[in-house]
Formats: sequence, C-alpha cells, structure tokens
Amino acid sequence: MDEANRIGVIYSPHAGLDHSHKRWTLMRKYMEQKGMRYDFVQSENFGSVERLVAMMCDNGYSTIAIVGGDGSLNSAVNAIMQRRDSLPDNFAFAIIPNGIGNDFSRFWGVSVDDYKQVIDGIIARNVRKVDVACCRYMDDGIPQRRYFLNSLNIGLGARLIKTTNDALRIVGSRRLSAIPVILSNIFERKQFKLALQIDTEVIEGDYMSVCIGNCHGYGQTPNAVPYNGMLDVSLITRPKWWQLFEGFWLLGKGRFLNYKNVHPHRAQQIEVNGIDKALVSLDGMVLPTKNPTPMRITIEPEALNFIVPILD
Repeated sequence: MDEANRIGVIYSPHAGLDHSHKRWTLMRKYMEQKGMRYDFVQSENFGSVERLVAMMCDNGYSTIAIVGGDGSLNSAVNAIMQRRDSLPDNFAFAIIPNGIGNDFSRFWGVSVDDYKQVIDGIIARNVRKVDVACCRYMDDGIPQRRYFLNSLNIGLGARLIKTTNDALRIVGSRRLSAIPVILSNIFERKQFKLALQIDTEVIEGDYMSVCIGNCHGYGQTPNAVPYNGMLDVSLITRPKWWQLFEGFWLLGKGRFLNYKNVHPHRAQQIEVNGIDKALVSLDGMVLPTKNPTPMRITIEPEALNFIVPILD
C-alpha cells in the first residue's frame, strides 16, 4: 500500500461488551464494501493500544483509526501526542465508537450503531483540527504527562466513571447500569479539600467532585467544545442526599449547569494542589497514583487532525 494512503485500524475488543464483536464484523464488511484499503491489528488491552498506535506512527501510517471506547481513545491520543513532531503533516486520527464509554464520539453526533458515518468520514478524510488537553502531575515524586480529549475528573465524577464501567461490563446496558451506580453512590457524598488556581483566580474549599472538560465531560461540562482553545471547569459542592436525584436527572438531560451545587468556570490553565486522596480519571481511565498533585492542566489548541463523521 502507498505510504501516503496507509490506513491503520486497531480493534480494541476489551473496550466493549460481547455485542461489540458483532459490530466489528459488520464494520469490516462495510469497509470492504466501500473499498477501503487498511491494515488491521487487534489489541490485547489498553496498554497494548498505546503500543500498537506508537508502532503504526513509527511505521509511517498517515491515518489511524481506533475501534473502541474512550479508554482506548485516551491510550491512542497519548501515543500520537508523544510522537507528533515526527508525524507527517497530513496525519489524521479517528475513533469508531465500539466501547463502554463513547462520550467523545457522542459529541460528534454518533453512537455505536453509526459506524458507517465514521467510516465514510475516514474514506473522505473529513478532517478538522481539535484541541488536546494536557495534564502534568506527580507519581511518587516522578513528573508525568498525560493527554486527554474529553475530560479530567476528580472525586465523585471519577468514582462514578469507574462504577459505571464496572456495572456496564456486568449488566450490558447503560440505562440499566445507571440503577446500581446511583444506589451505590447515593449515600457516598464525601468532600475533599481542594486548592486550585483557575487562570489567575485562586479557589480553596471543600468539593465533592471536579470536572475539567475539553468536551462534554460525561455531561458535567455540557458547554465545552474541543475547538475553542478553552477548558470548562465544573466545581461541585456536596448536596443533601435526596438532592442527588435532581443532579442525576439534570446530568441525563444535559442541563447539569442548572444544578445549584455546580460552580462553572472557563480557563486555559488550571493548577490543582491537594485533593485529599480523591480518585482522578482522564477520559474514563483512573490514574493509578494515589496523590498526583500538584497537577497542571493546560490546553493545546488545534493540536490534532481528527476525522469527524459524515452525518446525514
């Protein structure tokens, strides 16, 4: 295959449920019907996604598509961003949603059943530049750097993501999994002391959850878009236990900023110091370190060529 037109496809089966394998079969059939020329490899886990994307970048692929969810998306973006200086100018990246969490794909108007629109976008190279957020943090005193496209969550938001992912793997339905998620967290309203700086504004206080979104942030930063050079921040204080129902309802309706316990901000840089052992997640993947502070989150405008679907 001509290097200028090479398309690498990585299928991440561990990112989804059993029916994701059936969709993958349909995807391959549709790609062949459309005459799409591609090389295909199957990943073993999230770690192997990052390794395989790095391998494809190093071998000159100008287009890479991931078949999976937000976790696989995060692994792929980190491999790409670490090699961006050596990538060709026409390099582009795509995500074909087929995982448990597909929040970034839903922002572009596609679900797991809309794979044809995404594949059509890949074939037509329907590209637009998107912002990429970067989180610099500490892990046992060692500086680390991770990129994300959707959101960074601290506290209850990260715990909900972890609980939802665990429940989805068991229940197999996002709607049904919401029941055990709500029940398991309704009485868990732990706050943590937070000290952070949002651009030049210094904020200190007790918060239950924080979402820093480059995109929708699983509904917590519903006005965030990955092409305005800004990060949306939602600081969430602890409600009464019965008020959690209202919060979940507004979250599902896309009106989370109407929740009186949410305090929204918009910035280009956020510094976080001290999170009282709260969980931290990026694009649905929980950081393994227990205390990643100090953290510095910044935005890199138009840092990635992203292939968007062709919608009807």
